Amino acid sequence: MELVQQDFIAEIKQKNRSAQYEALKVVNTQLINLYWEIGKSIAEKQTEGWGKAIVPELSKELQNEFPGVSGFSTTNLWLMAQFYTEYQSVEFLQPLVGEISWTKHVTILNKCKNNQERQFYILATRKFGWTKNILIHQIENKTFERQMLGQTNFKDVLPDTIKNQAVLAIKDEYTFDFLNLSAEYSESELEQALIQNIRAFLLELGHNFTFIGNQYKLQVSDKDYSIDLLLFHRQLQCLIAIDLKIGDFQPEYKGKMEFYLSVLNDKIKLPHENEAIGIIICKSKDRTIVEYSLRTGNLPIGVATYCTSAILPEKYQDILPSVEEISEKIQQYFSN
Repeated sequence: MELVQQDFIAEIKQKNRSAQYEALKVVNTQLINLYWEIGKSIAEKQTEGWGKAIVPELSKELQNEFPGVSGFSTTNLWLMAQFYTEYQSVEFLQPLVGEISWTKHVTILNKCKNNQERQFYILATRKFGWTKNILIHQIENKTFERQMLGQTNFKDVLPDTIKNQAVLAIKDEYTFDFLNLSAEYSESELEQALIQNIRAFLLELGHNFTFIGNQYKLQVSDKDYSIDLLLFHRQLQCLIAIDLKIGDFQPEYKGKMEFYLSVLNDKIKLPHENEAIGIIICKSKDRTIVEYSLRTGNLPIGVATYCTSAILPEKYQDILPSVEEISEKIQQYFSN
């Protein structure tokens, strides 16, 4: 009887939380719509030739009329006008204005000047529930560029049920600025440094990665083989094998990873899990060589690089896909 009562109470609590969340969503949508309309009115008056002095005057009158309501500062009113002006002519941004809070919109508005980039961060913030601080970190960490440039064969070999989530789970470059490595180090030293900083490593990888082990043993025909790092991805429900390389990517690395994945699928994977995914993380790579290497084969593999500095190279801006390709990728990533 006591257990039944506990379940009943837990159910009521969950219903209350859900109702509060839905209520907050409604309030947020109404607030964003209000700011949109205020921004529209200010922008229209500016095009009609009204001077900038009207905004400080409007701010003063609104704060006097609604003393308990925040958000009507001169700076915020100008942000509303900028918000409307920059989003109203972009067809794919307009439907997203009510999806996240105003403070997160302001962050994206100020830090992202590319419309596809803004779309990506709005959708990602909604999907993953990023706080403002996490959103700022993701923008400064160039998450948009890393996702758009990721080199994998997931689209061709993974089932439709998980391929979009899998693409989003793999970055093109990882930043290991938390490592304290000497100027020259071995692959073993890199692995040990990552293990010693496992929390930071998993945070850099992204959502839903959990650590299983390093130098994970596989036995085939009485011979032992070791995977550098073995992880599990909770959302994808699959094992993630990581092979670490301190040099440039070589085509033969793909064959080695395919061997690991075949053994994992045959001997380690549980019946309810999806097939294992491999990530080869190198110090550097030739993108063309990676592209040719991933064209053949039917096992899911991604090739990424890593750096030990928080500053990403400017080359990222020069090699981003076309606007059309970016739009297609964003739609794929967030369609589920």
